[in-house]
Amino acid sequence: MSEEQRSAFGPGKVILLGEHGVVYGYQALAAPLSRGVHAVAVPARATRLEVPRGLSRPQKAALVRAFDAAARGAKSPPVSVRITSDLPPSMGLGSSGALSVAVARVLLEARSGAPATVDAVATLALTMEREFHGTPSGVDHTTSVRNVMIRYAQGRATEVKAPRPVKVLVALVGARSSTRATVGALRERQAKWRPRYRRIFEQIGRLVDDGVNLVKRGDLEGLGDVMTMNQGLLAALGLSSEPIESMVYRLRALGALGAKLTGAGGDGGAVIGLFLEPEPALMRLRRAGVECFASQLAGPRTL
Repeated sequence: MSEEQRSAFGPGKVILLGEHGVVYGYQALAAPLSRGVHAVAVPARATRLEVPRGLSRPQKAALVRAFDAAARGAKSPPVSVRITSDLPPSMGLGSSGALSVAVARVLLEARSGAPATVDAVATLALTMEREFHGTPSGVDHTTSVRNVMIRYAQGRATEVKAPRPVKVLVALVGARSSTRATVGALRERQAKWRPRYRRIFEQIGRLVDDGVNLVKRGDLEGLGDVMTMNQGLLAALGLSSEPIESMVYRLRALGALGAKLTGAGGDGGAVIGLFLEPEPALMRLRRAGVECFASQLAGPRTL
């Protein structure tokens, strides 16, 4: 890569505990993945985005709107930006947040010629996320830009440090309905039976507290148990499905300490399993035709 070119990376994310609660003011435990979105910027006559192939017309339109908003905010010299991703899109793994962080960082650094600050990247990435999602919770792009495990609540993030490696296997269980549709249906149920749903969210919030303490102590067995309990509460909220539940049980049968959906949930998406060593389960699932990958989320690096 020449000196004129600039590159940036935005990692995807998983939610270990606390899906959907952040929308209602509760907390979540989130962590970055090793996979994500790369952005490369090169000098050009006008700032533009090389739109990836294979996008639907609505996806392309949303991406162009988000990029144009970021370009106006960054005020970088004219550059052409190319993006590539090894993160499955529309699976609840924070692909739009990762893209927003990668594009924001590369535009800001093209302008200044120096590394962009976390706050500056987060602000510009949020501009893009609003184009994608309207009123995002903020957990996706915040996890991506911080690139550490965090406790996230009401727009604030606190790093959660782990003395032991925290590793997950991410298994994809098929296409899912849009996040907007899943969140909208939950919002209707929550509004209709508010006290009942508030009690569930409060319990999930307490599980996040437990999970944070377990991570800090290095108690992975306890963390896995809390994750499995969280999955049961997500099912009670109507966010799970037969494909998700089947994969949860499959991962546990393969030795996962705990397993749950990650992201919006619904009729598909991604399931994560917490493993001491995910590689044996990874190989077995791949031989069976399951699309999956392993990632270390926190702790001393071994992957």
